[in-house]
Amino acid sequence: MDFLRDYVKMMAYYKMNTFQIHLNDNAFKQYYNHDWNKTYSAFRLECETYPGLTARDGYYTKKEFIAFQQMADSLGVEIIPEIDVPAHSLALTQYRPEIGSEEYGMDHLDLFKPETYQFVDSLFREYLEGRNPVFIGKRVHIGTDEYSNKKADVVEKFREFTDHYIRFVEGFGKQACVWGALTHANGSTPVKSKNVLMNAWYNGYADPKEMIKQGYDLLSVPDGYLYIVPAAGYYYDYLDTKMLYNEWTPAHIGKEVFPEKHKQIKGGMFAVWNDHAGNGISTKDIHYRVFPALQTLAGKMWTGKDCKVPYETFDTKRLELGEGPGVNVAGRMGNKPRAVYNQDVLQPNTKTGLKEIGYHYTVSFDVQAVKEAPGTELFRSPDAVFYLSDPASGKLGFARDGYLNTFNYQFYPEEEATVSISGDEKSTRLYINGKLKEELDIQKRYFNGGKDSMNYVRTLVFLLEKTGNFKSTIKNVEVLNYCK
Repeated sequence: MDFLRDYVKMMAYYKMNTFQIHLNDNAFKQYYNHDWNKTYSAFRLECETYPGLTARDGYYTKKEFIAFQQMADSLGVEIIPEIDVPAHSLALTQYRPEIGSEEYGMDHLDLFKPETYQFVDSLFREYLEGRNPVFIGKRVHIGTDEYSNKKADVVEKFREFTDHYIRFVEGFGKQACVWGALTHANGSTPVKSKNVLMNAWYNGYADPKEMIKQGYDLLSVPDGYLYIVPAAGYYYDYLDTKMLYNEWTPAHIGKEVFPEKHKQIKGGMFAVWNDHAGNGISTKDIHYRVFPALQTLAGKMWTGKDCKVPYETFDTKRLELGEGPGVNVAGRMGNKPRAVYNQDVLQPNTKTGLKEIGYHYTVSFDVQAVKEAPGTELFRSPDAVFYLSDPASGKLGFARDGYLNTFNYQFYPEEEATVSISGDEKSTRLYINGKLKEELDIQKRYFNGGKDSMNYVRTLVFLLEKTGNFKSTIKNVEVLNYCK
């Protein structure tokens, strides 16, 4: 939630006014032995109608989600909450298996069962009804993305489902938002279009000319330009900001180009999809990818074609700007190489006055080691821990975002050494007495006998806020900034 609140402040500073929050999804089953029951999924919002549906490893309470929306509204940023149905719905079917589709996969809801509608109606109702609903804004997103179209009767049922939930959320005074799917699901069952906002993401799923003709308003978010999937090897790892700055406007939806300021194209978005659950990506890594895109597209959303400043000048100038007042998710310490922290003797259980340092850093210190208990920390911040002795093996290592990464190195009792840790957006490196001991870079992990693979990322924005309860002597601590 702190991360989301920082992003609202950042967006407000850059005059980005709409933030769509995707509240449920699931991983790909090929990384979980092709077993839907084992495949990771999550529903991230507190739910009282269905106790146990809410993810146990992290969720937003209804109270804090309301406060988050109110805070965003006060800064001119609209939150569009999304519950994604009837595909991407494994979190719902793992909770209630009888509403899952045996034919198309348990990430699909069974559209032919009345129980499916009863379940989803009640789920949306919890957040929409009452004088003070959980979803406080004027728009609610109902998903409707990437459902199977193999059979004509399924297509018609999907269209019926989509129309039902458009009208359902409208019944609570909200504007319905959907993912474009009605070319993929082409059929005869009517789906309401008036006052419906559609994310136009792939023209094969929703032909934008046809959707405009049918009466939909569009948000331009073409996947070939504006999809980030971190470290996945498809779509973009980082958006091509030069191309976007020079060539793209929201009037460009895939290969279709509409007149600028078309009355049915309400704006543009870019998207981050963390498809590869378990790939080691941190919130800091996501931010490192998102922030250049946010800066670039903030300009494009407001100026369209009229970018009079050359991209090279813009790209240089944007690096001089921060994230917004009081916001520094990246842990930047300026753009010039310099020492940002020195300490002759590091005392345990003290605060340093710094929270963290972002990518392109070196942290070095001299150690006179004694035997440390497993789990002994050198530094910690709210986001991460660096261990002198990690809790699993007693080695040097770090934990963040639910991942523990260790270097294959631990100190002998009474060992004296000079230690350096350097890190960037690709790897984290350990040096002992000036020699590279190990680099934790992007690691390829294989599944299903090598048929499937995933990039595993082992980066670290180095944490500095508080020292741990160590017994070793730590001297000559220096933190060098090389931020770009």
